[in-house]
Amino acid sequence: MKPALAGGVLAAALLLTACDKDMMMEPEAASPSLYQRLGEKPAITAVVDQFVANVAADARINQYFAGADIPRLKAMLVDQICEASGGPCVYKGGDMKSVHDGMGVTDEAFNALVGDLVAALDQFNVPEQEQSELLAVLGGMKGDIVES
Repeated sequence: MKPALAGGVLAAALLLTACDKDMMMEPEAASPSLYQRLGEKPAITAVVDQFVANVAADARINQYFAGADIPRLKAMLVDQICEASGGPCVYKGGDMKSVHDGMGVTDEAFNALVGDLVAALDQFNVPEQEQSELLAVLGGMKGDIVES
């Protein structure tokens, strides 16, 4: 066999081998987002519903929400968590500093609120990894919420 022809046969064999789907390497799948791992919008909505119920029953902090439009609050919380966790939602509420200005939210009240959220996450068996990631994202807002 002539060298040029041998090279062509070799190249064709390599090409066919590379095209064999059993031999091809699959691209690595992207890791699911926090939003996906939380269960997407239906699961976030369920957690928010329980969270708001926990807050309503929490005498340490429920006075902060006495005049709130609860259906709107729930919708805003769902959108905020959805967006913050990498989901497709867009939070259209105000910035945390403006929304909480003048409310006198203390560290203790903020920590009680976080406790009520963790209790809701626990009720729905949200794994610790996802809880930690979500709390890290939301915890960044503390400086804009706590006034004293």
